[in-house]
Amino acid sequence: MTIAKTIAVLNQMQADGVIDDYAIGGAVGATFYIEPAATLDVDVFVHFETIPGSLLITPKPIFDYLSSKGCRIEGEYVHVEGWPVQFLPPDGPLIEAIDEAVSTEVDGVPTRVLCAEHLVAIALKTGRAKDKARILQFVESGVLDADRLQAILKRHDLLDRWERFERQFFAE
Repeated sequence: MTIAKTIAVLNQMQADGVIDDYAIGGAVGATFYIEPAATLDVDVFVHFETIPGSLLITPKPIFDYLSSKGCRIEGEYVHVEGWPVQFLPPDGPLIEAIDEAVSTEVDGVPTRVLCAEHLVAIALKTGRAKDKARILQFVESGVLDADRLQAILKRHDLLDRWERFERQFFAE
Protein backbone atom coordinates (compact mmCIF):
# COMPACT_ATOMS: atom_id res chain seq x y z
CA MET A 1 0.00 0.00 0.00
CA THR A 2 1.80 3.10 -1.23
CA ILE A 3 0.46 6.60 -0.77
CA ALA A 4 1.85 7.60 -4.17
CA LYS A 5 -0.98 5.65 -5.83
CA THR A 6 -3.52 7.46 -3.69
CA ILE A 7 -1.97 10.79 -4.64
CA ALA A 8 -2.07 9.82 -8.32
CA VAL A 9 -5.84 9.36 -7.98
CA LEU A 10 -6.13 12.80 -6.35
CA ASN A 11 -4.18 14.30 -9.25
CA GLN A 12 -6.46 12.55 -11.75
CA MET A 13 -9.50 13.91 -9.93
CA GLN A 14 -8.02 17.37 -10.29
CA ALA A 15 -7.22 16.82 -13.97
CA ASP A 16 -10.78 15.60 -14.54
CA GLY A 17 -12.20 18.73 -12.87
CA VAL A 18 -13.77 16.92 -9.92
CA ILE A 19 -11.71 18.97 -7.45
CA ASP A 20 -9.71 22.17 -7.76
CA ASP A 21 -6.53 22.59 -5.77
CA TYR A 22 -6.07 20.23 -2.88
CA ALA A 23 -3.59 19.93 -0.06
CA ILE A 24 -2.68 17.05 2.20
CA GLY A 25 -2.77 17.86 5.89
CA GLY A 26 -3.01 16.08 9.21
CA ALA A 27 -0.48 13.46 10.27
CA VAL A 28 0.38 12.50 6.69
CA GLY A 29 1.02 16.15 5.81
CA ALA A 30 3.20 16.52 8.88
CA THR A 31 5.43 13.61 7.77
CA PHE A 32 6.80 15.82 5.01
CA TYR A 33 8.45 17.90 7.77
CA ILE A 34 8.82 15.78 10.91
CA GLU A 35 9.12 12.16 11.98
CA PRO A 36 6.16 10.03 10.89
CA ALA A 37 3.38 9.39 13.39
CA ALA A 38 0.89 6.58 13.35
CA THR A 39 -2.20 7.50 11.36
CA LEU A 40 -5.11 5.66 9.90
CA ASP A 41 -6.13 8.05 7.15
CA VAL A 42 -5.14 10.80 4.76
CA ASP A 43 -6.71 14.22 5.32
CA VAL A 44 -7.22 15.97 1.99
CA PHE A 45 -8.45 19.54 2.12
CA VAL A 46 -10.48 20.68 -0.88
CA HIS A 47 -12.95 23.41 -1.73
CA PHE A 48 -16.31 21.65 -2.06
CA GLU A 49 -18.88 22.66 -4.64
CA THR A 50 -22.02 24.34 -3.41
CA ILE A 51 -25.40 22.80 -4.06
CA PRO A 52 -27.00 24.80 -6.93
CA GLY A 53 -29.31 27.47 -5.53
CA SER A 54 -27.97 26.99 -1.99
CA LEU A 55 -25.11 27.98 0.27
CA LEU A 56 -24.64 24.36 1.39
CA ILE A 57 -21.59 22.43 0.25
CA THR A 58 -21.56 18.82 -0.86
CA PRO A 59 -18.91 16.11 -1.31
CA LYS A 60 -21.27 14.22 -3.67
CA PRO A 61 -19.26 14.86 -6.87
CA ILE A 62 -16.15 13.50 -5.15
CA PHE A 63 -17.94 10.42 -3.82
CA ASP A 64 -19.68 9.79 -7.17
CA TYR A 65 -16.41 10.05 -9.08
CA LEU A 66 -14.49 7.74 -6.76
CA SER A 67 -17.36 5.25 -6.55
CA SER A 68 -17.37 5.04 -10.34
CA LYS A 69 -13.65 4.17 -10.16
CA GLY A 70 -14.32 1.28 -7.78
CA CYS A 71 -13.43 3.03 -4.53
CA ARG A 72 -15.36 1.97 -1.44
CA ILE A 73 -17.06 4.58 0.73
CA GLU A 74 -17.18 3.81 4.44
CA GLY A 75 -18.57 6.50 6.71
CA GLU A 76 -16.61 9.69 6.14
CA TYR A 77 -13.80 7.85 4.34
CA VAL A 78 -13.25 6.84 0.76
CA HIS A 79 -10.81 3.96 0.36
CA VAL A 80 -8.44 5.04 -2.42
CA GLU A 81 -5.67 2.63 -3.39
CA GLY A 82 -5.60 1.09 0.07
CA TRP A 83 -5.74 4.34 2.05
CA PRO A 84 -8.83 5.69 3.80
CA VAL A 85 -9.08 9.29 2.60
CA GLN A 86 -11.13 11.94 4.32
CA PHE A 87 -12.02 14.92 2.14
CA LEU A 88 -12.41 17.97 4.34
CA PRO A 89 -13.65 21.49 3.60
CA PRO A 90 -11.31 24.26 4.68
CA ASP A 91 -12.17 26.68 7.44
CA GLY A 92 -10.19 29.23 9.42
CA PRO A 93 -6.47 28.91 8.63
CA LEU A 94 -7.23 26.20 6.08
CA ILE A 95 -8.92 28.49 3.58
CA GLU A 96 -5.65 30.25 2.77
CA ALA A 97 -3.59 27.13 3.52
CA ILE A 98 -4.74 25.35 0.37
CA ASP A 99 -3.62 28.28 -1.77
CA GLU A 100 -0.28 28.45 0.05
CA ALA A 101 0.37 24.70 0.02
CA VAL A 102 3.84 23.46 -0.89
CA SER A 103 4.38 21.47 -4.08
CA THR A 104 6.41 18.33 -3.60
CA GLU A 105 6.66 14.74 -4.84
CA VAL A 106 6.10 11.28 -3.42
CA ASP A 107 7.86 8.55 -5.39
CA GLY A 108 7.88 10.83 -8.43
CA VAL A 109 4.16 11.73 -8.13
CA PRO A 110 3.51 15.46 -7.69
CA THR A 111 1.35 16.57 -4.79
CA ARG A 112 0.60 19.54 -2.57
CA VAL A 113 1.03 19.57 1.20
CA LEU A 114 0.06 22.20 3.73
CA CYS A 115 3.07 24.22 4.84
CA ALA A 116 4.53 23.50 8.27
CA GLU A 117 3.26 26.77 9.73
CA HIS A 118 -0.34 26.12 8.67
CA LEU A 119 -0.13 22.58 10.02
CA VAL A 120 0.95 24.03 13.37
CA ALA A 121 -1.81 26.66 13.34
CA ILE A 122 -4.42 23.99 12.61
CA ALA A 123 -3.05 21.70 15.32
CA LEU A 124 -3.09 24.62 17.75
CA LYS A 125 -6.70 25.41 16.86
CA THR A 126 -7.72 21.76 17.25
CA GLY A 127 -5.85 21.49 20.55
CA ARG A 128 -5.98 17.74 21.23
CA ALA A 129 -3.09 16.10 23.10
CA LYS A 130 -1.79 14.52 19.88
CA ASP A 131 -1.91 17.93 18.19
CA LYS A 132 0.16 19.48 20.98
CA ALA A 133 2.67 16.65 20.68
CA ARG A 134 2.89 17.30 16.93
CA ILE A 135 3.44 21.02 17.53
CA LEU A 136 6.31 20.17 19.86
CA GLN A 137 7.82 17.99 17.13
CA PHE A 138 7.60 20.87 14.67
CA VAL A 139 9.23 23.28 17.12
CA GLU A 140 12.02 20.85 18.01
CA SER A 141 12.70 19.98 14.36
CA GLY A 142 13.56 23.57 13.46
CA VAL A 143 11.47 23.57 10.26
CA LEU A 144 9.19 26.45 11.24
CA ASP A 145 9.59 29.98 9.94
CA ALA A 146 8.84 31.95 13.13
CA ASP A 147 7.79 35.14 11.32
CA ARG A 148 5.44 33.27 8.98
CA LEU A 149 3.95 31.31 11.89
CA GLN A 150 3.36 34.50 13.89
CA ALA A 151 1.66 36.16 10.91
CA ILE A 152 -0.65 33.15 10.41
CA LEU A 153 -1.45 32.95 14.12
CA LYS A 154 -2.23 36.68 14.19
CA ARG A 155 -4.49 36.52 11.10
CA HIS A 156 -6.50 33.73 12.67
CA ASP A 157 -6.69 35.04 16.25
CA LEU A 158 -4.55 32.21 17.60
CA LEU A 159 -1.86 34.26 19.35
CA ASP A 160 -3.47 33.78 22.77
CA ARG A 161 -3.55 30.01 22.27
CA TRP A 162 0.07 30.07 21.16
CA GLU A 163 1.08 32.02 24.27
CA ARG A 164 -0.77 29.48 26.48
CA PHE A 165 0.96 26.65 24.59
CA GLU A 166 4.35 28.28 25.12
CA ARG A 167 3.67 28.76 28.84
CA GLN A 168 2.53 25.17 29.17
CA PHE A 169 5.48 23.60 27.37
CA PHE A 170 8.36 26.08 27.42
CA ALA A 171 8.04 27.93 30.73
CA GLU A 172 10.93 27.28 33.07
